Formats: sequence, C-alpha cells, structure tokens
Amino acid sequence: MLDKTKRGWWRSAVFYQIYPKSFQDSNGDGIGDIPGILSRLDHLQKLGVDGVWLSPVYASPQADNGYDISDYRAIWPPMGTMEDMETLIAEAKKRGISIIMDLVLNHTSDQHAWFRQALKSRDDPYHDYYIWRDGGPDQPPNDMRAVFGGPMWTYVPHLGQYYFHQYAVQQPDLNWANPAVRRELYDMIRFWVDKGVEGFRLDVIDSIAKDPDRKITGNGPRLHEFLRELSREAFCEEGLVTVGEAWGADVERAKRYSTPDGSELSMVFQFEHMCLDQRPGGEKWDPIPLPLPALKRCVERWQRGLHGQGWNSLFLDNHDLPRIVSRWGDEGKYRVESAKMLATMLHGLEGTPYIYQGEELGMTNIRLPIGAYQDIETKNLYAERLARGDDPQAVMASIYARSRDNARTPMQWSAEKNAGFSQADPWLPVNPNYKTINAQAALADPGSVFYYYRDLIALRKRYPVFRDGAFTLLEPESEELFVYTRETEGEQLLVVCNFTGRTIPYQRPAAFARAALLLGNYGRGDGALGPYEARMLYQRRWP
Repeated sequence: MLDKTKRGWWRSAVFYQIYPKSFQDSNGDGIGDIPGILSRLDHLQKLGVDGVWLSPVYASPQADNGYDISDYRAIWPPMGTMEDMETLIAEAKKRGISIIMDLVLNHTSDQHAWFRQALKSRDDPYHDYYIWRDGGPDQPPNDMRAVFGGPMWTYVPHLGQYYFHQYAVQQPDLNWANPAVRRELYDMIRFWVDKGVEGFRLDVIDSIAKDPDRKITGNGPRLHEFLRELSREAFCEEGLVTVGEAWGADVERAKRYSTPDGSELSMVFQFEHMCLDQRPGGEKWDPIPLPLPALKRCVERWQRGLHGQGWNSLFLDNHDLPRIVSRWGDEGKYRVESAKMLATMLHGLEGTPYIYQGEELGMTNIRLPIGAYQDIETKNLYAERLARGDDPQAVMASIYARSRDNARTPMQWSAEKNAGFSQADPWLPVNPNYKTINAQAALADPGSVFYYYRDLIALRKRYPVFRDGAFTLLEPESEELFVYTRETEGEQLLVVCNFTGRTIPYQRPAAFARAALLLGNYGRGDGALGPYEARMLYQRRWP
C-alpha cells in the first residue's frame, strides 16, 4: 500500500474513474448512486487501484450530468446523502483507496443560489460573481460559439445584459477576476478536505482566466496567477493530489501546471493524443483512421518534454470519450487482445494511469436510436448538422463513433437483468453485449482483460523504471508497431505493441537479448507478433 503522507505518492499510483450515474444502482431507480459504489469497493480493491476519481455527485439539475453544480456542499438526492459520502470516503480509505472529487470551478448551474441572486439586479453583490456584458436583444457582445452549440452569450431582458457561458446555457461562467468568488471556492474546497477527500480533478481548469472581450477562453493571461493562489490557499496538505484538465495544454504549458515545486498542480490531464484521429481542421465528429506515427511522435514529445520537469496523466478512456477498444482496437474478433495491447502501451509510459470504469473489462461503444441518447452535446450536434443539410445516416455514424454516451452506458457487472446494474430500467440503455462482457465473467477467467490490468498495476508498484525511466521511441515511422524503451541507471524496459489485426515479423533489439518477459497478452517474448500482440520485456542493467 502506498504511503500517501509522502509528497508525490501519486507518481506511483493508478487511479480509477467512476461515473456514478452509471456505476451501480442500489435502490432500484435506474440511477447509479453512492451506496452502489460502496457495494463495489471490493472490485476496485481486487483490481489494485490506489484512488478513485469520482465524477460529480453534487446537487445539480443534471443539464450536463452533474457538471452543472447547484450546490457544491450538498449531494444530489438520487445519488444519496452526505452521510453516504462520508461513509464512502472512510470505507475506501480502509482499502487503501483515496477519493478524488471532480470539481467544476469554471462555472456553476444557473440554478445555483449565486446565479439566482445575480439575476435580481446589476447592483447585487452576486451579480459580479459571473461575467456580464451590456447589449440589446439582437446585439450579443461578439460571435463566440459555445462548446455544446449555440452562442456563448445569453440575453437577460430585465437586466439588459448578456451572461457568458462556454458550455450549456444552464452553465454560466464564474468571474475569477472577483476575489470574493475565489474565496468562496477555496472555502468550499477546505470543506471537502476536512471530510477526508484526498484530492481533486479540476474540470476545464485552463478556462478559468478567460477574457471574452478578446475571445480568449483557454490559457488566459491570469491563469497561472490564479492556479498558484488556488494551490496556496486551498491545496495545503502535503499529500493532496490535484489533477488539472486542460484541453488546450501543450508541453510548455504543462511544465508550468505540473512543476515539481508543487506551486500549481500535481499533474496535467491533457488531450493532444486523443485528437489525432479526427480530420485536420474538423471536429471530433469527423473521425479518420488513427495515424500511428503521429500518435508516437505525440507521446514522445510529452514523455521527453515532461521528464524531470512535470507530470502527466495517462489515459485512453474517460466519460468524455468513446470506448478505446472500439476506437483504436478491434471490438470484435480481437477485442480481448486489443484491449490488453492498448493497456500495455499506456501503462508502460511515465505518468499516472487512469482506468475508466469498464475499461478493465474491455467494454465497447453502443449504437442507439437518436431519441435514446441523453448527452446534451450529442443531441445538439444532431440538430445542428441536420439543420445544415447533412445526411442523417452520416450524422448517426459520427455519433456512433464519438458520442460521450458511449462511455456512459451502465457498468456491466453480470449477465443478469440490466447487467446487474439495476433492477429498474437504467437512465441510459445497457450495451446489449453485457451477457458476454461483464465483471462476473471476467473474474472467472484467468486470461481476462481484468486480470491483465491487475498485473499491469502490480508491475508499476514493483519496478521503479515505470515511474522514473527515461523514454526512447524506436521504429518511429512504422505504421504497425509502437515500440519504446524506458531506462534508469539500473533497469531497462522494452514495450512492443502491434496495432494491427495482422501478424507482423519482429526481432527484439540486441540490447535486450537477455531480457525476460514481464507481461504479454500472448505469453511469449520472441518471434513474430500476433494480431494486437503486446510484450513488456525487462532486464537489470549490469555495472
């Protein structure tokens, strides 16, 4: 078990993301809840993870599935009670699992008491908690477009002003230039730390210093000033881990976010690698086949750029992304092999790995009729593209490939009704393949994806090279293989991954002639690589 009183303990850790609404329903209302999570802690302990990133459980109208918070210090009733939350924190800690809360500091719900007060008058002190600009009904301040579609400005007639929102209309942006806003947020964070929370994942944190008059949303001019103050005033405990989601981060910015002196954040959660399989100049809804050499160059840039100067999060799945097995692997014949291969590629890298619920089972994307999708982004995309004249079938193909609801279908626990998630109809349909892809089946199969993930987690604890090794990319132009080494003064690790469904000839480098197989999804260390085969080879360096 990791000593979490030590600074930097998270460098050796593996985290698991729970999307509570879809993890486990305990009371038969079709919605996952905190008591449901409590009932599944043994699954996480068996997997071997050190912490849980818990997507929002706060009070919320659920316009954006909890990322629109109406009360930071209350639990959404269908999720449970504050007592349930306190029990979860305590029971997880007994198992060596830290609770990392998802925290949305960029915006609130329009139902938050602050915003309701802000609507009353321009002179109300809470009015300045948000961002407002004067204008007439048909004269918005500028033409900025919201992430979820539509303008970034919404008009309030009785005030004669527009409020700014980067996401949904129901998610007004907070005014971080107001010191009173920052103090309220810091006090709220201390409330959760006092309850035993051991860290925070900070949603779209690189957007808090926006300057809408100059059309700046990410990486605004005061961002690092705000982050240093946030760290100093709210993240005081030695072992507290802070993870900054930053869609617009590059390596140089990430060095500042995650500088080893701890003045800003513990690590960055960046997405450059997850944007490579979309048409250049297009949106995420315009997918192209993954250009493997581009992925390798991207990984190399981050691995080498942050080594000794910052810290990265490692992930392929989360609540905002489609399932990686369907995206970069083979969800059919080679589902198990490709799930293990992708995990091998990721977990051999420097950084802190994040496993998204169901990833350890090899869960796949789903295809639903448009009326069954719940995600606000998906529904808006469908309406907008049909309005511009796109073919409905083409739009649905994009949704099948990229919708966030792919990752939000209920966790597949068993072959029983609704995959063991709930006795009631779930809030989002269960993937029909749950009868064969589920946790119960995985635990009964020694060769399952679950046990492979467990082995990867154990290796990171046992061998320092996973945490400290320098990265070197081999065969950078190969369209089929992703091969790299990690090296310290005393250890060497070779990771070989076949990204195709074909057998590929391969001979290990001479420098690794005596290396032993640590882990592989085919159980062999030499010879040609089978479809989606992965190998980890290890050796100690002789003086």
